[in-house]
Amino acid sequence: MSERTAALDPDVIEDHEALDEDYVLTASFVEKVVDAADDGDGMRLRSLLEDLHPADVADLMGFLTVEHRAVVVLWLPPELLAETLPELDDGIREEVLERVPNATLAEALQELDSDDAAAVVEDLEDDQREKVLAAMPATDRAAIESSLGYAEDTAGRLMQREVMAAPQFWTVGDTIDHVRAQGEDLPELFFDIYVVDPLNRPVGGIPISGLLRAARSVKLSDLMEPVNEIAADTDQEEVAYVFEKYHLISAPVVDGAGRLVGQITVDDIVNIIQEENREDILRLAGVADEDRGSSVPEIVRSRVPWLAINLFTAVIGASVIGVFEGTIQQIVALAVLMPIVSAIGGNAGTQALTVTVRALATRELNSSNAPRTFVRELVVGMANGLILAPIIGLATAFWFRDEDWKIGLVIGTAMVLNLIVAATIGVLTPLTLSKLKFDPAVSSAVFVTATTDFFGFLIFLGLATLVLL
Repeated sequence: MSERTAALDPDVIEDHEALDEDYVLTASFVEKVVDAADDGDGMRLRSLLEDLHPADVADLMGFLTVEHRAVVVLWLPPELLAETLPELDDGIREEVLERVPNATLAEALQELDSDDAAAVVEDLEDDQREKVLAAMPATDRAAIESSLGYAEDTAGRLMQREVMAAPQFWTVGDTIDHVRAQGEDLPELFFDIYVVDPLNRPVGGIPISGLLRAARSVKLSDLMEPVNEIAADTDQEEVAYVFEKYHLISAPVVDGAGRLVGQITVDDIVNIIQEENREDILRLAGVADEDRGSSVPEIVRSRVPWLAINLFTAVIGASVIGVFEGTIQQIVALAVLMPIVSAIGGNAGTQALTVTVRALATRELNSSNAPRTFVRELVVGMANGLILAPIIGLATAFWFRDEDWKIGLVIGTAMVLNLIVAATIGVLTPLTLSKLKFDPAVSSAVFVTATTDFFGFLIFLGLATLVLL
């Protein structure tokens, strides 16, 4: 039974108590692994882990301490170790690689497709990388080195070099016989046969399902369909967009001369989409790409700069309050109400910002529909303000009924105006940053928060000064 089958087999799950009904590792199973590691019981560890899916082993590593991981990794069978390494969080993988003997790692990498093997080798220190590559067969080593020759986060780095291609003059029968003759040299996962010309340039593709349905005498040139070629230097985010837009299962990758050099399959794209979404979410919050393997110093270094910027912008907002210090001293209720205006404005700005950043990332927003999107968010901000203004205005008038009733009118008007400002800034900030070739997910949140606070205080206190004094 394979690891993938065993991971979903109810008998295996019940025997090890590894996964609950949601396919999440149970606390009792993790404790068994920890106990076996503490006892140095390698055979027990191997028994517990050998039937797990590589993704579950990678998940387990995230629950273990550094010391326990060091023991567990030594008892993973080479094939399971190989399939687990690409699944690990980056920080944990780097740590695990330091513990694996070079010979064991070289053996494990031979079990992987070239794209996964290259991703693992990339995390090795230079001296360890040289030793591991030297211990590998020349063919495997050349494939990995070729992949590493492409820029990071490009199709060339993402692709696997193992690909099935056939000349256009072959028949279906020729192709099927060729595929069967490959044996162990077949790619682990492929969905299409790429039809190439004499210069090895893809001229079409045939799904495996289509190939098997056709008669053996049919020529590939009569059966092939157009394919979406992807240049090797294409950014991985662009690749994911192409896959999502055209509902691709796989796509050929070509070099600068248009020659077939590899393929990208949908399983890689799922990982890229998750990675890009995770990255955008973290950047909107002003944090770096943290995972369970990140150390405290690494997390602090990634977060402190943005907190420092927030501190600076908070001082700017506080300076507005200082300008109206005399107004606040005369009407103490304003100090109580100020946070309401700024908080609602900040939340509204974040809503508009999040929608805009997501639309930019998915290519749903560009120069053609940006004005319409801006007007829509402006109208939404005004509508939200008009809905909330009577509520907060009446509540404030009742709350401070012993003081001037106009204070409710002031905060209601300030609410409407600040929500309009929030919508404006929430849309224009990411659009402007994108136009200037900056990542809108990185810096937008700081600008939006600072602007809504500044104008929230300015509008509310300014209106209060004009109306109530």
